[in-house]
Amino acid sequence: MTHYGKALLVTALFALSACQSASKPDTSAAASHDPETDQCGASQYQNYVGQPLSTLDSKRFAVPVRAIPWNSAVTMDFNLRRINFAADQSGKISRVYCG
Repeated sequence: MTHYGKALLVTALFALSACQSASKPDTSAAASHDPETDQCGASQYQNYVGQPLSTLDSKRFAVPVRAIPWNSAVTMDFNLRRINFAADQSGKISRVYCG
């Protein structure tokens, strides 16, 4: 095999390895109890994951809350004291985080 053939093979291998999808992040790491990253107390509300977003309608919270339906537009302001409940396509809460 010539040098050009080896270079082409190595380039193809790099190109194919770049096409691999990234592994899914560990959601338990997102629910950290670190006071720096959990100023809103989102770790206390991780039990809402998997429940319909509409369950938040009857709840009262001590901090600001934002319910985010699937694929909706939200403002880009970042508030560490606000709890965000993000829903998936089926309308169930998929993530609870500060921001």
